[in-house]
Amino acid sequence: MTSCVLSLLFFSLLVFIMAAAEPAGCKIRITDKGLEMLRLETQKFVEEELSNINIPEMKGTEGRFQYTITDVKIKELNLTHADLQFIPDVGLLFDVQNSSISLSFYRQILYWFFYDTGNINASAEGVNINTAVHLIRDFEGRLKINNITCDAKIKKMRAEFSGTLGRVYDVLGKFLTTGLRLYLNKQICPALNHAALVHVNSMLETIPVRTEVDSYIGIDYSLIDDPVVTSQSLDMHFRGMFFDLSHHNLTLVNYAVEPVIREFDRMVYLALSEFFFDSGLFAYYTAGIFQMHIVNEKMPKDLEMLLRTTYLGTIMMLNPALVNAPLSLQLAVNSPPKTSIKTSGATVVMTAIVKVMVLPPGQPLVQLSSMTMETKFNAKVSMRGKRLAVHADLRRFKIFSNQSALESLALIPLQAPLKTMLQMSVVPLINNWTKRGVRIPLAEGMDFIEEVVEYHNGFIVIGANLHFSKGLTEMMVGSETQNQQQ
Repeated sequence: MTSCVLSLLFFSLLVFIMAAAEPAGCKIRITDKGLEMLRLETQKFVEEELSNINIPEMKGTEGRFQYTITDVKIKELNLTHADLQFIPDVGLLFDVQNSSISLSFYRQILYWFFYDTGNINASAEGVNINTAVHLIRDFEGRLKINNITCDAKIKKMRAEFSGTLGRVYDVLGKFLTTGLRLYLNKQICPALNHAALVHVNSMLETIPVRTEVDSYIGIDYSLIDDPVVTSQSLDMHFRGMFFDLSHHNLTLVNYAVEPVIREFDRMVYLALSEFFFDSGLFAYYTAGIFQMHIVNEKMPKDLEMLLRTTYLGTIMMLNPALVNAPLSLQLAVNSPPKTSIKTSGATVVMTAIVKVMVLPPGQPLVQLSSMTMETKFNAKVSMRGKRLAVHADLRRFKIFSNQSALESLALIPLQAPLKTMLQMSVVPLINNWTKRGVRIPLAEGMDFIEEVVEYHNGFIVIGANLHFSKGLTEMMVGSETQNQQQ
């Protein structure tokens, strides 16, 4: 009994280790160079959030003064000394030091039998805000903020009273500004907590986790572990796996080399392993996309004439009445295509069965021949915005008979026209699928620019800079609207 329990525990531990050791098909690194642009956007966002702090009416008595303060508005935030940096093993730190806030409010003051009203301008100086954002992977595999550590202090505040009793208000002014300062101290962190846990998390939800690529396949961008944060970078490891929409559980096992990002010179890096591309080809293969029937107007006339000449003897032996019947080619990839990435570039190898058929009117198809077609494509990877595209060029082509070596010799004249047919018909069809590209896991409003693609043994690394097509505040509003519509 004990041995059975130990065996079960060992097996469970082994399964856990294997699951935890799942390689990443896709990795993204944001470097400290990218934080400078993020800092500017974060600063604008924080200023927008703090300007919306609602300060309630204040009323009371101080000595012989009876006062009511209303319509408190934050007019301007001058976060001149703001910094955004990585906190190793935690997330991000947004730090504001020695900054200022300008406010205005409306006063109603009764002093003895004097009643005075008017606007007051005030300023808060020595504003220090220290906010640490803790990043995790949630249960869906999505990047998320799970906690905020915040500390905010305003060292001093002063008000500029005007009017006939301006000097008399000096004592009252210190009392009122102290109250405002204490209230703002208490409101800054809750405002930032809400902004991060609600608004920023809503924006992060626009990053796809499992989403459709087209009507045939989808992609899984779930994180396989928590983000890795160092003093120089934030690294995110995604599953990076495509799947057939009609067979979600029919997926490819990742045995590929895990991509490695060593650079820090650009704002962002995207690394993709051979598995990323192989899983896409596998998903299309299981969806039945790699099949084609070339007949009638799709069949080039020169190729049809050559096929008729090559197989004339076979047709005559079968039935002389079939000589003028239309011919067709049936192409079907017989195994999932395989990607190979080397320092010299990326290639895709594809093997297909090609059947030459004659189509007697009103009768079943008649097979004249079956041959194997081996093709090798050069694959050029490119980025546009946040969509990854692949362009294929036919590099090598070979056909041989499945029946005899003698027939393989007879097929030699078909090599060139079949290759031309592939280049003119099949390759454009493939590129039509791939030119639309697949979205990489970036939030809406954030794009790649100035991309450089580097090929390594087993993976590709794309270095780029970041561009915000929308401000961070616009991205938050857009993400919340999208979530509400869903």
